[in-house]
Amino acid sequence: MNTLHRMIDHTKLGPTVTRKDIDQLIEEGKKYQFKSLCVNPHFVTYVSEALKGTNVLTCTVVGFPHGTHTPETKAFETREAIKNGADEIDMVINVAHVLAFDDVHTYKDIRTVVESAEGKTVKVILETCYLNHEQIIFACQMAMKAGAHFVKTSTGFGSGGATIEDVKLMKSTVGDALEVKASGGIRDLNDALAMIKAGATRLGTSRGVSLINKEEYDGNTAY
Repeated sequence: MNTLHRMIDHTKLGPTVTRKDIDQLIEEGKKYQFKSLCVNPHFVTYVSEALKGTNVLTCTVVGFPHGTHTPETKAFETREAIKNGADEIDMVINVAHVLAFDDVHTYKDIRTVVESAEGKTVKVILETCYLNHEQIIFACQMAMKAGAHFVKTSTGFGSGGATIEDVKLMKSTVGDALEVKASGGIRDLNDALAMIKAGATRLGTSRGVSLINKEEYDGNTAY
């Protein structure tokens, strides 16, 4: 049985995030015991050191936000992140390869990150707002074949975020082989609960504190 706070990757990404913002994120992460804190790569060392002795993981992004880095670049990013203390890697898939149903390059794109992650959790961001149903299924299948641990809906920087329909489709495709992370546009507790009902076991959001506080107020404690 999961509690909501242990399903949340409490997130602070973007070009203007400051050390002060990260300090607040760390404080909130420790207080609410979120599953992870997801931060830009250059904050990984700082965050992982601050989280030592807690059960809050350090998560970072690779190929972010467009996924257009070469596989070799993503592999290097991943190795650096792991060396610096990352526990989980959220990689952005090369959307152009998926649009073309290019199985060779899509597989390589994901597999190089999985191999470089040294057994750490890898979540594959599909950026579903750019994909149709067949392309989402294809991307999920490639993530399974490449040995990833999660498929994830969105970066939060595309033209749209997670939808119930996409989460259901992703879950129906991967079954129990992979988990599903919903991210982007989860603004309130109703959104969060709907994503969980649709099949998500992890939520990426910058609104983790407000979700938890609303959950406590409503008395919803386990899923």
